[in-house]
Amino acid sequence: MRLYPAIDIRNGQCVRLRQGQFHDVEVYSHVPANIAMQWERQGARYIHIVDLDGALVGHSMNDEVIKEIVQTVSVPIQVGGGIRTIQDIEHKLNLGVSRVIIGTKAVGNPQFVKEIINTFGADKIVIGIDAKKGMVAIEGWEKVSNYNAVSLALEMKELGVSTIVYTDISKDGMLQGPNIEHTKEMVDSTGLNIIASGGVSSMKDLEALYKINVSGAIIGKALYEQRIELEEATRLFE
Repeated sequence: MRLYPAIDIRNGQCVRLRQGQFHDVEVYSHVPANIAMQWERQGARYIHIVDLDGALVGHSMNDEVIKEIVQTVSVPIQVGGGIRTIQDIEHKLNLGVSRVIIGTKAVGNPQFVKEIINTFGADKIVIGIDAKKGMVAIEGWEKVSNYNAVSLALEMKELGVSTIVYTDISKDGMLQGPNIEHTKEMVDSTGLNIIASGGVSSMKDLEALYKINVSGAIIGKALYEQRIELEEATRLFE
């Protein structure tokens, strides 16, 4: 199970939101690249970045910060938030990120997903499925669609997708534990590489995710509040 320390960027700063609410924000660092270095020193083998401004407005907003992070650390980086076009993907990959996460665009445009998988390869494209009570949330989590999360994942599999970041937004930033039941359903029903996101608060949570065979786990607030030591977690679960 690969561990992905998360760096959420808003207005160029490293922040965390509670339940994806843009008005409920806590700033952890004014220099996100320093945070990335810290995670790398503690054993991170991959870093997960979200451009929160990009997710909200639908286009990249923090590219300079992302570029600085890429140039500061040697581990691969995946980035999501506001990536909606072929040009957006090319631009992010040209910044030096290893793969990009597509969210809102995938819900309404499967043809686009097929095109980008064919263009860039499944190893460069991750589909982000954000859900609330099993239903897909879109547009920076501001709206909930009438689309079932597992159904969407199976659709993506048909299009050649191999990796999905599955976020339960009711759990995100709340330190109440991940949604094991829905995440297990996603793993068992799809056979895809499922990276679990949202709610990881302790080593016990990581152990629970490890047991249901997720391919990875994103850790955010629990790292920033020192509820999980990345070095120890990496040693135990990777």
